Amino acid sequence: MEQFPNHELEYVVDDYLDVTNFEDQDVSPRSGRGSVDDDELDSDFEDDFELSKPDTDTSAVEAKNGKDIQGIPWERLNFTREKYRETRLKLYKNYESLSRSRKDLDKKCKDVEKGHNFYDFQFNTRLVKSTIVHFQHLLWHLKRNKMSVMLWKYFHLELTKRDAFGTICLSGQDTFFVNLCDSSVPVSIFSWLILLLRNLLWATSKHDVYLMQNYSVMHWSSLLRRGKEVLNVAKPITPTLKNPGCLAQTLSRVQISTMTVKDNLMVAGGFQGEVICKYLNQPGVAFCSKLATHENAITNSVDIYRNPSGSMRVIAANNDAQVRIFDAENFARLSHFTFPWSVNNASSSPDGKLLAVLGDSAECLIADPQSGKVCSSLKGHLDYSFASAWHPDGQILATGNQDTTCRLWDIRNLSESLAVLKGRMGAIRAIKFTSDGRFMAMAEPADFIHVFDTKSDYATGQEIDLFGEIAGISFSPDSEALFVGVSDRTYGSLLEFNRRRFDHYLDCIF
Repeated sequence: MEQFPNHELEYVVDDYLDVTNFEDQDVSPRSGRGSVDDDELDSDFEDDFELSKPDTDTSAVEAKNGKDIQGIPWERLNFTREKYRETRLKLYKNYESLSRSRKDLDKKCKDVEKGHNFYDFQFNTRLVKSTIVHFQHLLWHLKRNKMSVMLWKYFHLELTKRDAFGTICLSGQDTFFVNLCDSSVPVSIFSWLILLLRNLLWATSKHDVYLMQNYSVMHWSSLLRRGKEVLNVAKPITPTLKNPGCLAQTLSRVQISTMTVKDNLMVAGGFQGEVICKYLNQPGVAFCSKLATHENAITNSVDIYRNPSGSMRVIAANNDAQVRIFDAENFARLSHFTFPWSVNNASSSPDGKLLAVLGDSAECLIADPQSGKVCSSLKGHLDYSFASAWHPDGQILATGNQDTTCRLWDIRNLSESLAVLKGRMGAIRAIKFTSDGRFMAMAEPADFIHVFDTKSDYATGQEIDLFGEIAGISFSPDSEALFVGVSDRTYGSLLEFNRRRFDHYLDCIF
């Protein structure tokens, strides 16, 4: 995962929008019985729920009655939702690490019939909200390299300049000065802003979601509408398992960069190369350690899988160009493989026989998880890759790239991609399949999630249009729910979408 100067990234600026004292006002519309027709309520439970839920939350009933699903009060702003969307699309510029021609890219992309609704909006809560580490890591990086920041007051003021929805809105021309080796040099505000891989949310059931909120891993119950802290990584973390061959060590104040949950095991990675493993049904943390001491050893992705014999394994992909595999029972490191570039993502095929490895290269690799030997090289993307996901049948691999596309590969013929799916404005940072293989979702860095029907050969899709940075997406294991984490100072939240069924009478039972 490259650290780069971004001279292009730009959101809507405050000068365009009249948002004076916007965040100081209570702008959340009050939801009450007076705004909801009793005939439209599906049950007594919903009736009681509408009375008791926080005003900042939004239910499906309120959305049907015209409330914005994120609770944004468009009627009180100086612009419409449509105008703000138009401006965002116009000013957003996707960063490019590799300067390759994108001229013919659109021609290669699949024509997708949009406008379908595979998942309907169900609920949005701000009681828990996903957070993404940005400038905290920037400041740590400056401190680690002993750079003295000049004009700090100016830098701080510019750093906190945001648009109406709390999004950083600095232009690429904004600079501050650092003193490095006795010579002052201007540095872009985004010089040490790293490309974050948005995997900070995971659903273990239709009613249970785990997400990062500041220094806490939170559990959200969509049934009880209640959040609970599961792990606090700001405090010292001491591993409970200390088996021979296990390189466990105490950690503290970890900045989580990625996470995953499977079979009651939660694994999280950190910005300084940490990995943390916790069994959700046991107190404490089973294992934690710093995988590398290199200053650029960010743990970019973690995955949990079962090998062909059924043993559970943990994979950690790091910015130090290595992939490490651990035994999930005693957390002994079984193997580590080195690649030519920083590894942004590694994922195992459903049968545990193949490993997809992606990173700071236009090529994606297929490797043997036992030996690390590269079996195939996938060529077609134009920039660095960030995400991968396997179809449950193991025959299709999806890869997400900074070139704003997701490519589908038939594992039986890897000479070229099967299809190319295009995003709206940014890199593809996260990809998920439903457990039944019917749908695939891909998320951009901000605003857009795309859901495709695999049964239509990915030719029909649903576009979920939001505002804010996307911290993660996750389908529930039964494929019935899709959760989206939005990271935003004002409208950060957790959104729930439920799979559309034609047998709606079942909704009152479950």
